[in-house]
Amino acid sequence: ADADGNPIFPQPTKDHWTPGSVHIHDLNATILHLLGIDHRKLTYRYQGRDFRLTDIHGHVIKDLLA
Repeated sequence: ADADGNPIFPQPTKDHWTPGSVHIHDLNATILHLLGIDHRKLTYRYQGRDFRLTDIHGHVIKDLLA
């Protein structure tokens, strides 16, 4: 909390959603992008099937890039 006792971070709504939050798949895609790795091509094999770390839902968050 700040000096006035207000929370520093946004508080979740009654639906347990925090304004400005991002999905973990999108965050992983953004971090991999910053490392120069194409998240759509990075896969790992598990039980004979290739999986992506960002699943099929991951997208680079352009607003987080400096």
